[in-house]
Amino acid sequence: MTIREETEAREAQFLSPNATLAAQSRGREREIAPCNVRTCFQRDVDRIVHSKSFRRLKHKTQVFLQPEGDHYRTRMTHTLEVMRIARTIARALRLNEDLTEAMAFGHDLGHTPFGHAGERILNELMPDGFQHNVQSLRVVERLEHGGEGLNLTWEVRDGILCHTGSQTSATLEGQIIRLADQIAYINHDIDDAIRGGIIYQMDIPMELQQELGFSHGQRIDTLTMDAITASADGESIRLSPARKRALADLRAFMFEAVYCNPVAKGEESKAQAMLELLFRHYIGHLDELPGDYYAIAQTEGVQRAVCDYLAGMTDSYAVERYGDVFIPKAWTVK
Repeated sequence: MTIREETEAREAQFLSPNATLAAQSRGREREIAPCNVRTCFQRDVDRIVHSKSFRRLKHKTQVFLQPEGDHYRTRMTHTLEVMRIARTIARALRLNEDLTEAMAFGHDLGHTPFGHAGERILNELMPDGFQHNVQSLRVVERLEHGGEGLNLTWEVRDGILCHTGSQTSATLEGQIIRLADQIAYINHDIDDAIRGGIIYQMDIPMELQQELGFSHGQRIDTLTMDAITASADGESIRLSPARKRALADLRAFMFEAVYCNPVAKGEESKAQAMLELLFRHYIGHLDELPGDYYAIAQTEGVQRAVCDYLAGMTDSYAVERYGDVFIPKAWTVK
């Protein structure tokens, strides 16, 4: 037996009957020879981590636009936090950790620069709208690897698409990602908002602190352990009714206190105006798009190509391109 086959045999022996087994994957769009060492889901983890889109996450906004300070979250650190919460839940429920990890690493690959502000403006500009989960799927299916995509397994792609929105993942591992994403972002956004002086610990409603915990770690632990207990029957991944209500109330508090706070989000209108100007500029200047995107314009339309280009930018690269296009340069005599 190869190492991969031994791993697959251990999965069949030790994982829950509700787990998604690598040996039973629905496979890839383009069939490839199996690896002797890695299962198909372990292979997908590597394909995502070594992608350009994954590396760009470290320079994409989570909540605060280009914050000054070493300890604010980025889209990369958010992804890592989601992965750790998700693997803890998967391990406790004897679900497939490798599949869970691959989904977590890939779930936000399509997120725009400037966080949800960027997502909102592209949603307004694109005739069919824009959703970052749909774009994440497009990244792994179409945009990466010179237009060939990463050729991931069906299960990983399903988890990426269904981590938000109206669709529910076909696997319990995919359902874990959806919940882990919510647990992670609400709590680390609280941490960042307190660090930035937007809110204070005492601002969080006392009844929510009593229900979920008085610190970042306590809240993560409470919600993670609750998810494990509530999901133990293997029917779905969920929180208990009381903790689900508390998390929803905490999210509502964050929208009022942070996500719609003019101090925290005051620069978002500038970021959106910048992306809109870039969008309209590139619509009329296709020759300035990189070659891969120019090819997309020829086959899928100009707006699709420009949207793909802008969505893939980091915050700093978007600012740089805006400067190149719209800010006049000094004229020097040589």
